[in-house]
Amino acid sequence: MSSARDRILDTAFRLFYARGLRAVGVDLLIAESGVAKATFYKHFPAKDDLVLAYLDRVDDVWSGQLHAAAEAAGPDPADRLVGLFDALSGACRREGYRGCAFINAAAEAVPGSPVHERTVAHKAAVLAWVRGLAEQAGAQDPDGLARALTLLLDGGLASGALDADPDAPRRARESARLLVDAATGRAA
Repeated sequence: MSSARDRILDTAFRLFYARGLRAVGVDLLIAESGVAKATFYKHFPAKDDLVLAYLDRVDDVWSGQLHAAAEAAGPDPADRLVGLFDALSGACRREGYRGCAFINAAAEAVPGSPVHERTVAHKAAVLAWVRGLAEQAGAQDPDGLARALTLLLDGGLASGALDADPDAPRRARESARLLVDAATGRAA
C-alpha cells in the first residue's frame, strides 16, 4: 500500500465518519489528503471504491474490538456472548461518536449497490460469529439468540449516538446476560 493511498484512506476514514458518505466529495478528499487528482483516481477509480475500502477498514477495527471484548470475558462462550458488549463502552464514549458506521452507510447507500451490499455483509458476518458463540454456549435456539443479541448490539450503538446515555452500554450488557442465561438454561 502506498503512502498516498494510506493518506487518502486515512482522510476518508475521518471525513466519512464525521460528515457522512454523501457530504464528502472527491475534491475535499483530494485537498485534505494532499494528493493530486491523478493519484487519487489511480488508487480509487470511483468514489465507491474508496467507500468500500473505508468500510473494510471500519470492519477490521470494529470486528477487532468485538472479538477482543469477547475474548477478555474468558473462555466460556456464554460469557463471551455477554463480554462482547464491553466493546460498546469504548465505542460510545469516543470523542465524535456518531453511531455505527455501517448503519450510517446503509442509510445513505442505494439498496443493492456495492456499498449497501458491503454493509449487509458486515452485519451478516457479525451475526454468524455471534451465532457460532451461541451454539458453543449451548443455546436452545442459537439463531434466535444471535439475532436478539445483534439487535441489542445495534440498539446500543444507536443509543450511544442518539441519547448519549453513559449507562446504555452497561444496560445493554445486563440485558445480554439475561438473554444468554435464558437461552442457555442458566436462568434461575
